[in-house]
Amino acid sequence: MLANVYLDKLDKFIETTLLPKYTRGTRRRENPPYTALKGRASRLRKKGQVQEAQQLRRQMQRIPALDPTDPNYRRVRFLRYADDWLVAVSGPRSEAEEIKQQIATFLNETLKLTLSETKTLIPHARTEAAKFLGYELMIFNNDRKHDWRGHRSINGQVGLKVPKSVIAEKSQAFRRHGKPVARKERAEDTPYSIIAGYQQEYRGLAEYYQLAVNRYQLNRLKWVMERSLVATLAEKLQITVSQVYERYETTLQTPDGPRKGLQATIEREGKRPLVAYWGGISLARNMKAILTDTLPWTWGERSELEKRLLADTCELCGSHEQVEVHHIRALKDLQKKGQKERPHWMFIMAARRRKTLVVCRCCHEDIHAGRTRRPHSRT
Repeated sequence: MLANVYLDKLDKFIETTLLPKYTRGTRRRENPPYTALKGRASRLRKKGQVQEAQQLRRQMQRIPALDPTDPNYRRVRFLRYADDWLVAVSGPRSEAEEIKQQIATFLNETLKLTLSETKTLIPHARTEAAKFLGYELMIFNNDRKHDWRGHRSINGQVGLKVPKSVIAEKSQAFRRHGKPVARKERAEDTPYSIIAGYQQEYRGLAEYYQLAVNRYQLNRLKWVMERSLVATLAEKLQITVSQVYERYETTLQTPDGPRKGLQATIEREGKRPLVAYWGGISLARNMKAILTDTLPWTWGERSELEKRLLADTCELCGSHEQVEVHHIRALKDLQKKGQKERPHWMFIMAARRRKTLVVCRCCHEDIHAGRTRRPHSRT
């Protein structure tokens, strides 16, 4: 909100000064080589020389129909989200550098801000991707992609892509030496919580990249996370991966048809059962998706700590007697240098990134007394 208030002057400067200055023309002129080939092909077709006309048409589809260097046509578009902004220039690189310099001058003189030269780049959109809000923005160029009329259909269109670095970075958290492994810190949770946590993490990423044309590539991440999920469940239950699939595999009904996945159910007396799913998320591109970061308003919702206290369960041994809360000042206290082996309670808090741990009186006394015995895992 503060960025929107402070950078409002930047928005008005670009809208009232830069956009009118660098925007001109209504449409690009026709490309002379393309027009010449078009005329020759038309004359050959009228003479009955269809094959020769088709050869010229194939040559036409390898060059632009409109002149990309038309000096009488310029377009500038501006996007900003908080302190991240993007300027799209349809014109020569020299004008893009002029616009960048004018923005830097305005930020320095008016808003007393310094433009980062290392982060403010000028890539060519057809050959390089511009990164904005986690997406890669590119201008498509494929002469072989035709519509039903035989015309080129995607050249010049703006496309959004999932960066390969995002998939690699997210996958790395579930790999070790290049192979999917169990997340042992999550093995302290119930199978229901493990499956729900993996699904929530994957769904958040898949939903954010609904607009990406290569959204299907998230299937690589799904495979890595699923292998890590079943390995974590196997570690938790002390069974094999095959037995995990036998116990939790199910068929999920989705809008795109039945899909295989995993399901964990917790039965509750007098209430609906709690069900956690893994899978069933379509990776098809959704061009009509609306991404929103506005959190839904909730009234009277209990905090996470309150819910954990109301569960009345020790997060170390599973006891229900005299449940208390162990609290630390900062997460950095869990990463002390020179410490050979961290206690089990410290390992859990660091893995969950929590400064609180709900424990029973016995475990709480063990923590303060420095006793490092490992309690039995809950089933």
